[in-house]
Amino acid sequence: MKILAISDEESKYLWEYFDKSKLTGIDLIISCGDLDPYYLSFLATFATVPVLYVHGNHDKVYGKIPPEGCICIEDKIYVHNGVRILGLGGSMRYSEGPHQYTERQMRQRTAKLKFKLLKKRGFDILVTHAPAYQINDGRDLPHQGFQTFVNLMEKYRPKYFLHGHVHLSYGRNHKRYDKYLDTHVINAYERCVFEYEDDSPEKSLFYV
Repeated sequence: MKILAISDEESKYLWEYFDKSKLTGIDLIISCGDLDPYYLSFLATFATVPVLYVHGNHDKVYGKIPPEGCICIEDKIYVHNGVRILGLGGSMRYSEGPHQYTERQMRQRTAKLKFKLLKKRGFDILVTHAPAYQINDGRDLPHQGFQTFVNLMEKYRPKYFLHGHVHLSYGRNHKRYDKYLDTHVINAYERCVFEYEDDSPEKSLFYV
């Protein structure tokens, strides 16, 4: 299953210079947040596959203009072709506003999913906006990752963890790919494509 992961910055390659053939072979599109809702709606219009999303810390506008034709997976386990996808958007709380959480609040969100996780026997892909604590995150509070995500990877051993929030353009040596235990960690900034079945995605991860 080929997945297009996007986050934080709209890709001119996909939006301004769009050609439907660029989505050929894509089986699923996943947004990790902080993208224009019209951009997601645009992709949903031309894609013949589901477009899933979680909220970023700058997605307040989604309350008035939700991405049409897309599926919000916040606090849900969405199953696509047998692959279980858990969504937990938002960032560390650093100011007033929606989609920001303290570590305790994020831990409470996952606690409420206990029975869903039990019923689904865990999950295969964790989709968030913020990174995990000390795994490709920033040391400043706004870009600090959640320890809760580390705990989820340790307990459920998902195959993939997709996040955004820390832009590769920040100049902080943030990486596109990392690995924690059994989990492949991918920073979805702007756009990238990977094969879910690939056991070595760091060798084949690419832009579209």
